[in-house]
Amino acid sequence: MNKQAHVLIVEDEIKLASLLADYFAMSQYETTCIHNGLEVEPWLAQNNPDIILLDLMLPGKDGLAIAKAIRQTSDIPILMVTAKVEEADRLLGLEIGADDYICKPFSPKEVVARVKAVLRRTEPKQSTALPFELNANKLVITIAQRAITLTLVEFNIMSLISSEPHRIFSREQIMNACYVDHRIVSDRTIDSHIKKLRKKIAELSNENWIQSVYGVGYKLVADKYE
Repeated sequence: MNKQAHVLIVEDEIKLASLLADYFAMSQYETTCIHNGLEVEPWLAQNNPDIILLDLMLPGKDGLAIAKAIRQTSDIPILMVTAKVEEADRLLGLEIGADDYICKPFSPKEVVARVKAVLRRTEPKQSTALPFELNANKLVITIAQRAITLTLVEFNIMSLISSEPHRIFSREQIMNACYVDHRIVSDRTIDSHIKKLRKKIAELSNENWIQSVYGVGYKLVADKYE
């Protein structure tokens, strides 16, 4: 971001909040620390930070309740912080509108890096026409006026990765987007769908838009986004 970003740190462990603030200061970020959940919404009514680092377990009002309240009026990026590692807690944090989550214990450097990534991802971008069209009613992708039908899973994958070109989506994120019933599928299942999707796209275009990121997942890359 061009201006100095302002991070709201909502963390009841005062020493940890102070440590994070120091690390953000070293990266030229402005910070505000709040230690009680009841103080967050009144503060936000008077201030406009660029991102919120929001702990899940807080005195007064917990992080999930705060995030839900914020999402009713604002789309400000939220990075949830939790000591709970259960998958249900992680998914719940994302379902209520969090942009990412990080689990304790963590490295302050990792938190700064994750905040930077979320800010880059959520920074307003100049709208650009996709090099293809997706028709959700017909499950069709059209490239240069030529169309081919996709399976529902293939269509969901293409919709997801094209929603944020150049963002890396993990296999887990793709699974969650494609299988809303949360059935258990393996990484190889996602890889198989990607392979078939690439083959179908190759019938319409020579471009390899879906790129693998070793050990992480997949991203959409097209010349129009470079």
